[in-house]
Amino acid sequence: MKSKGIVYLVGAGPGDPGLMTLRGAELLKRAEVVVYDVLVNPALLRLAPPTAELISRKKLGATPMAQDELNETMLARAKEGKCVVRLKGGDPFVFGRGGEEAEILAAAKIPFEVIPGVSSITAVPNYAGIPLTHRDHCSSFTVFTGHGDPSDADTSLRYEQIAHIPGTKVVLMGTDKLEEWSQALIKNGLPAQTPVAIIQHGTTGRQASVVGTLATIAKLAAEKKISPPALTIVGDVVKLRGKLNWYENLPLFGQRIVVTRRPEQTSSFAARLTELGAGVLEVPTIKIEQTTRREELVEMLLEINSYDWLVFTSANGVTAFFDLFFKRFKDMRDIGGARIAAVGPATAAKLQELHVQVDLQPEEYTGRKVAEAFAKFETIENLKMCLLRAEAANKDLPLGLQEMGAIVDDIAVYRTVPELEDRTGSTDQLLACGADWVTFTSSSTVEHFHARFDLPALLKKFPSLKTASIGPETTKTIQALGLKPTLEAKAHTTDGLIASLVKVVKGL
Repeated sequence: MKSKGIVYLVGAGPGDPGLMTLRGAELLKRAEVVVYDVLVNPALLRLAPPTAELISRKKLGATPMAQDELNETMLARAKEGKCVVRLKGGDPFVFGRGGEEAEILAAAKIPFEVIPGVSSITAVPNYAGIPLTHRDHCSSFTVFTGHGDPSDADTSLRYEQIAHIPGTKVVLMGTDKLEEWSQALIKNGLPAQTPVAIIQHGTTGRQASVVGTLATIAKLAAEKKISPPALTIVGDVVKLRGKLNWYENLPLFGQRIVVTRRPEQTSSFAARLTELGAGVLEVPTIKIEQTTRREELVEMLLEINSYDWLVFTSANGVTAFFDLFFKRFKDMRDIGGARIAAVGPATAAKLQELHVQVDLQPEEYTGRKVAEAFAKFETIENLKMCLLRAEAANKDLPLGLQEMGAIVDDIAVYRTVPELEDRTGSTDQLLACGADWVTFTSSSTVEHFHARFDLPALLKKFPSLKTASIGPETTKTIQALGLKPTLEAKAHTTDGLIASLVKVVKGL
């Protein structure tokens, strides 16, 4: 008999994926089913296995799943013996119905565990540069919801008491009734000039802040079109924001950037963009599959000892080659005496992970420049060289090497194919809301992105959308569509691309 499943009520944090707890991330990685809230950052769903069933509480533009339906979904999957992660924004037990869901699981005798999350109560003020307590201002804070039920005497807010509680006041879910509760606090004795800040989409690249007083905040928020999700902070600590507003001063704050790399390659690139304040939308356009040119590959492996150079042009090529190599050979020494060349630092880093010494790493990454780097290193006339790269790769490199007299075998060790699945809803978000930038890190990302979205049409739909190219080869592919990239990275790496983005955004 199949064992009973388990449900983990996991706090996803307030929005920034970096605020997910280690325990929460660990459970996501082994989940069979993930039931997630609409405010959960889609980037966190990448932690779940590819085989996991992802169930959204609310699809874009659709009616939210009713709480009863959600409860039944959790129970049904657990009764099937599955590991279910119920991924909830913030902390499960703070205004999130986590307690109610836990009660239902307990009544059904379904094993469960509650994993705390970083609550917006503390995180959002932090990202707005507002400490909730400060020795010069206050030593306590009060939290209440501005979305209470006035017909329920047990839960209705007692403003006459709240107004006289010393310290900072944090108001959750109070945007819709901002005018009502702010005036109620004034009426009950809180000074009208008390500083107030309201923060929308806190801890994300979409964060927007409005600062005023208890008397003016409702009007200011309406002018700035502040809408849920938002959190309001009332108290003298708001005055510190001018000095402590670290997050909104990050160089890429407010920029929504689309990353088109594969999920396996995205993490460090996306994380760096997030660290610099950007809101990242992961829309991978390609995935890696086995090459269709298997016969060439088998022949190459049989004569691996005959090559003077093995040339890797991407980290994908390194992974694909050595996966195949170790299926045929058991010892790294079987690779023979060939020298190793790596095009790009990411490729070199992947080789170094395998403790493979890189003999040549060209400083420039266009095909012709790489060929010239070989010529400067040594005479390559009559040397036998093996290029280990993708199918349908640019022919400039092998042609350049052949012109210099090398004997070149251009071997495809993998192929890129379109990624059409949208497990996290990022595609829907891009098509609905647009972005500030789309980043392209290879020609294949341009080709597949265009095939999926029609890049010229997307740029026409969202006139403020800009394109960023990692280097000349990628730029050529963009230009082939009749477009000119907004920027091309000076250094043709993801770090170089980020540096160029920062420079353009800051107007340097």
